[in-house]
Amino acid sequence: MSDTPSNVPHWDAEDTHPELCDKLRDVFREVRDPEIGMDLIQLGLVRNVTIVDGKLKIDMILTTPYCPYAPMLMESARKKAEAVAEMPAEVAYGKEVWDQSMMEDGTSFDWGLF
Repeated sequence: MSDTPSNVPHWDAEDTHPELCDKLRDVFREVRDPEIGMDLIQLGLVRNVTIVDGKLKIDMILTTPYCPYAPMLMESARKKAEAVAEMPAEVAYGKEVWDQSMMEDGTSFDWGLF
């Protein structure tokens, strides 16, 4: 394990349900931010997934605090997670501030903002 901190999330559920986490990553790749055109995994928006008492808990952040697509993105993630996990799911909005270093390796690019 590297001593360097990483912004790439490690989901708690990966330790107990690695196959499910692979399936969740696949379905979260189907949920795209309509403005940016990239999916939840590419953007690094799903920060943690846990399973507690037979329920999936998804911690998610957004690229901006006032993203107009937040309800749609979070509900799409919840529905897809429930379908693949075959258990109830809830999506919680995290307080972590998003930045480009959270993006999946190889997907970061210059957005021309600076």
